[in-house]
Amino acid sequence: METLHLHIESLIFSSETPISTQEIQGCLESIFQTKFEKNYIQQQIEILVEKHKTNNTSFYIANIAKGYQFLTREDYHETVGVLLKQKSRKKLTKAALETLSIIAYKQPITKGELEKIRGVSCDYSVHKLLDKELIKIKGRSPDAGRPLLYATSDKFMQHFGLNNLKDLPKLREFKQEENEIGEHLE
Repeated sequence: METLHLHIESLIFSSETPISTQEIQGCLESIFQTKFEKNYIQQQIEILVEKHKTNNTSFYIANIAKGYQFLTREDYHETVGVLLKQKSRKKLTKAALETLSIIAYKQPITKGELEKIRGVSCDYSVHKLLDKELIKIKGRSPDAGRPLLYATSDKFMQHFGLNNLKDLPKLREFKQEENEIGEHLE
């Protein structure tokens, strides 16, 4: 099949979320009514990844969130950012971003622990983050009352272009003023 890589490329391109090797294999087997070895599909994907690494284009194929997705190269983030800002109607509030950051770095975490760190109620932020599917309920804590445990979701990983949580920036990589909450008085 000499055009198989083009079919794979079209699947990655048209998928709104990262598409796994298994999903690609399933689609191809359905289209062509034949079995494909997973290793062969993976080789074809790697060829595409390399092709888009060396091409002079504004996008590339990234391996994130247990799948593959086209992403914009860093040089064009600002351009795409303008478009997304114009299209975006509902942004995360500063409180929701703070809550999401704490969950990302301290997960799994209870709402009580979140509120202890932030010093304010996190009910609304947690609710909004669950609605946007950026966090998920991971289970229950063994502590008294068995409160819910929250963790980041695959959608969080996809949104921030992470393959795993080790890809999060280390806290020491942030400048001090970026870490401060509130207004800085001089």
